[in-house]
This record gives sequence, C-alpha cells and structure tokens, in this order.
Amino acid sequence: MPTAREWWLALEPVHAVVYFDEGCRASMADLGLRGFWMGYFAGRAAPLGPVGPEVVAATFFNFAPGMVARALPDAWAIAGPDGVWAARRVGAAAALRRFASDVDELAARAAPLLARPVAAASGAGRPLFAATRATSRSDDPVEALWHACSCMREHRGDGHVAALTASGLDAVEALVLFAASEGLPESLFLAARGWSADEWAAAGARLAARGLVGAQGITGEGAHLRRSVEAMTDHQAGLPFTVLDDGEQRVLLDALGRIGADVHAAGVIAYPNPMGLPRPPPV
Repeated sequence: MPTAREWWLALEPVHAVVYFDEGCRASMADLGLRGFWMGYFAGRAAPLGPVGPEVVAATFFNFAPGMVARALPDAWAIAGPDGVWAARRVGAAAALRRFASDVDELAARAAPLLARPVAAASGAGRPLFAATRATSRSDDPVEALWHACSCMREHRGDGHVAALTASGLDAVEALVLFAASEGLPESLFLAARGWSADEWAAAGARLAARGLVGAQGITGEGAHLRRSVEAMTDHQAGLPFTVLDDGEQRVLLDALGRIGADVHAAGVIAYPNPMGLPRPPPV
C-alpha cells in the first residue's frame, strides 16, 4: 500500500496550484484582495470564517504574526469568506484543466475514492481540516477533487503542527530546523514566512542551546527529532486512507500522480519552495 509520504507527494501538487498559478492569483485580485499574501491568508483561512490574525497565525503556525496582521482582518471588509472560498475552488479547477488535458476523466475516477478518506478522517484537534471539510462541495468533478486534496493536505498539516509543538518547537524554530535539515536557504523563509533575520538568528541560538543545530548545521540529535516529527505526522496522516482497499488506493494514487505530473511539467511550482515539496525525479 502507498505510504503517507507517497500520498503527500501526490496530493500536494494538485492542491498547490492555488499558490503558484497566475490565474488563481488573479481570481483573488478580482475580488479586490490586494497582493498575493492577502489572497493567500484569506483564501486558506476562508473555511474558518472571518477570523482575525491571531487565530490564523496560531492555526497556520509558521507565519510571523505581523505578516498575517497585514492581511487580516482587512480582507474580510473587501470580500466575505464564502466568496473567497468559491473563487479559490473555481480558480484551482480552471488551473488544473489548463495543465492536465485529461483531468476531468481522472477527477471523475479519483474524487469519489478520495471522498471516503476525507469523510473517515477524525477532525479532533484539526481545526483547519475540519473547517475545510465542512465547506460547501461542488458537483464539478475537478473542483470536488481539488477540495478533497485540500482537505487531506490540511489534515496532514494540522497533525504536523501538533507533532512540532509536542516536540517543543515554536514556529520559527521549526522552520530553522527544517531549513538546516534540508539544506534550504534562510532567505526563502524570511521572505515567505515573514520572520526577521534577528528572529531567525535567535531561534537558531535556542536550537543550538538544545543541541539540535551546531556550527556544521543540524546535529544528530536534531536529525533524530526531525525524523520523529515526520514519523508521527506520517502515522496520523496515513490512517484515513486505510478505508480504501489496496486496489482502490492504487487507482487513486495513479490518478493523482498523473495530474500532479502534468502540474510539475507545466513548471507552475517553484523549486525550492517553503512547502518542502521536492522537484520530481526526471522521467
């Protein structure tokens, strides 16, 4: 059966078109939302309702609170959550249709299968997943598939936040440790997550005091902590897919993989990216 990591690699490119595709960005601008980040925070938070920056910073976890506060709550005075969510879902489906010529056929096959893990997954302790699952659904198969991918993506994300906080990491520490383990530049996260260079350095000092990073980068203890966080995340993220038998899982993974391959081939996703989504191996 596919591993939790394989599910993430298959789901994430389908969901992530909303962050990279120009058409998706334009759909937020058409609502009057100013700039990429206002559209991002309003779009992803829309299932929670017109919440303030404190709730979003806590739920999304890895963004600097000041960065969130520059977008919310101002966005809700421009466009309501229901309209933002509808534009996001429709825009994502339009993008997927541009990138994958057979996405309607694949979505008609995959969406009913993926709907079962979405329905089976527990929402306990997973606010963003539970809210996303509760949003209105569409009869359009591509919109329905994008919605289901988004649900399972946020299910994994909520569980990952729980694992990180249980490990005693705050938001910026988690990013510093991740960057050290993956060899990613801090500039990527300072720009995309809003932390200052001083905050980044202070987090690094705290990690060093715990023996998690050193002069040569991540330590053995730090690597062990990272592995334990990922193992806990994977274990919880993989459970909902067990409602599908082996054959159904393979059908679903194949359909998602074919759509994701077209998204990757279109060059819409930037590498490296703060999501940690790797560049696919050459075919």
